[in-house]
Amino acid sequence: MVERIRKPVDGAEIAAMKPFRLVKFFSFTSLAVFLVFTLALSWLISNYAQRTLLERSEAYALVVTENLSHQVFQQFVVPTVLHYGKIALRTPEQYQLLDAVVRNTTHGMRVQAVTIYDSRENIISYSTVNEKIGQRDVGGEEYLQALDGRSASRLATQGGPWGALPWVTPSTSQLHTFIPFIQYTPLDDKPDIIMGVIEVVQDLSEDMEAIARFQGAVILISMLIMSALFAVLRIIVGRAERIMEKRAAERRRLEQQLHQSEKLATLGKMVASVSHEIKNPLGIIRSTAAILGKRLQKAAPGNEHLAEIIVAETGRLDGIVREFLDFARPQTPKRAPESINEVLRQALTFLTPELENRSIKAQLELDDKLPPLLIDREQVYRALLNIMLNATQAMPEGGTLTLRSRRRGVRVKAGQVVEIADSGIGISPERRDKIFQPFHTDKHRGTGLGLAIVKNIVDAHYGRIEVESEPGQGACFRLIFPAR
Repeated sequence: MVERIRKPVDGAEIAAMKPFRLVKFFSFTSLAVFLVFTLALSWLISNYAQRTLLERSEAYALVVTENLSHQVFQQFVVPTVLHYGKIALRTPEQYQLLDAVVRNTTHGMRVQAVTIYDSRENIISYSTVNEKIGQRDVGGEEYLQALDGRSASRLATQGGPWGALPWVTPSTSQLHTFIPFIQYTPLDDKPDIIMGVIEVVQDLSEDMEAIARFQGAVILISMLIMSALFAVLRIIVGRAERIMEKRAAERRRLEQQLHQSEKLATLGKMVASVSHEIKNPLGIIRSTAAILGKRLQKAAPGNEHLAEIIVAETGRLDGIVREFLDFARPQTPKRAPESINEVLRQALTFLTPELENRSIKAQLELDDKLPPLLIDREQVYRALLNIMLNATQAMPEGGTLTLRSRRRGVRVKAGQVVEIADSGIGISPERRDKIFQPFHTDKHRGTGLGLAIVKNIVDAHYGRIEVESEPGQGACFRLIFPAR
């Protein structure tokens, strides 16, 4: 399993991230609180709708029951008492008359069942549901309240509040309303006589299911909105984290570059001082060796090669000292309009004998339509020549050296790109990250400053240098110069 290695975070980065972490914490906390309040609000809305439905249904039931009570008294109680002298619902004629009055009165109304209780005992004397007739003690508290002259209601629900879901057995909701069955008298000052209790049952299943669906819709929409807000907030937070990581990485890179610059500046001062002290003695040794060689040729023929060795080695040391000085005291470019193709051809002409000795074939792929570029010709020439020398040394058994030039982009004032590619041994990934570091070299005789000087020259021209290489597949150095 691959473990992700976390980079160490410095104190400045932690201090910069603290305000963002605080904002992130409050953002997600506010989202969670908003979600809780939204769910609570949805419950309140649905409960308010349910309470409003019950109040209206109860008011409707009271109107229906009062009308039914009046009709039963006028059309059943009075005629029955006048005709039979008393009320006896066990008599089929009286029961059929009462049933006809009840059904005619409630016809077309939202009434599921009508039940009449006796006032002397809690027993059902009449019901539109025949199975209920004769049942005792089923009225409950509402029956007792109605006997005291007060109407009462209760909601009977079966199946729970989730009956509206398609995979759950539908719930039933019935509103039972109890009102006293009062004997109407023509005299207002005569006390009311309660002859019984009338119970009206309304089926509110569809209405309650509609409220449950509304409640579910509110919760679902709230969850969707919260999910969308969470996704948007997550995207914003993730983007902010990436921006902060990028800025932290850029800050670390700049700090490393600053430390490297300070180290190189100190090293440059030391190198410049030492090189200056060495340069003059080297010149004296070289001139003295040249004079000594001429005298040995006359005094001791055959030994003059010893002086030639001293001259050659001092010349090599002089070149090394010059490289140190070039690195320690880089010159400011004197930019002028120059053709990059001409600089490439000049460097190639200088290297032609070396290429022939190594059996290296040169291949030019130059864009002849490139406009002049503002560069320091001498410095760019040295940079290109240095890279080309490295390329030839990377092909000890021969190969192909390819020089390319092209426009960078399609704009008229676009920059230009120079590529120097070889078919040599290539560069390993480990070395590729270090080749531009000062004093890094894999050669037995070299200072390791060549590519560092090249990078300094390219940086001084506001450009950049890129390397593409695989071991055994050659290398390609790409120099990118801006139009300015």
